[in-house]
Amino acid sequence: MTIGKVIQFRRGRHVIHERHFLIEVDDSKSREDAKKYVGKVVSWKSPGGKVITGKVSSPHGNNGVLRAIFEKGLPGQAVTTKVEIQDFTESNKNNIASEVSNKN
Repeated sequence: MTIGKVIQFRRGRHVIHERHFLIEVDDSKSREDAKKYVGKVVSWKSPGGKVITGKVSSPHGNNGVLRAIFEKGLPGQAVTTKVEIQDFTESNKNNIASEVSNKN
């Protein structure tokens, strides 16, 4: 598991993409470093304990910033807070869940 920081909404001059966020990771300093996180699951935990998950979609720029799309938009208070980047991809997450359900 890797820890990252939410930097900002993905935005343009006129439009803010509410489910898209830019995430900074200390280990990622270049676009090549950021590419190894593509497809990984990202989760943000609210102060109330609710967890919102998403997926790293692509690198953003050449300085190692990640672009993540969350299933539900994060609140504004999420900016500058920490997120967890899991060591598995979305497809692996589904396989692990099915294996657990088959064991029961």
